[in-house]
Amino acid sequence: MGALWIAHVTVTDEKAYAKYAALAGSAIAKNGGEFIARAARYVQLEGKERPRNVVARFPDLDTAVACYHSDEYQEALQYAQGASERELLVVETNE
Repeated sequence: MGALWIAHVTVTDEKAYAKYAALAGSAIAKNGGEFIARAARYVQLEGKERPRNVVARFPDLDTAVACYHSDEYQEALQYAQGASERELLVVETNE
């Protein structure tokens, strides 16, 4: 079964977050992930609104979690911390 990273983000420092995005994109691709939605239009129906929403697809749950813990992603994450407020979860798909 596949897995999705789902992130809801409010960017507070555009410059630092741009560094995160560049490094994170490389880390995600290196770990078999691909973006299927990234800062696209959305409609908030419930919960806390975040203006940036990102979904990345991975081959499976273990790969998605391993990507998060990878050295490459952890390096990227340093730029997001303090430059954003965010929630990130991984959910397994029914595919």
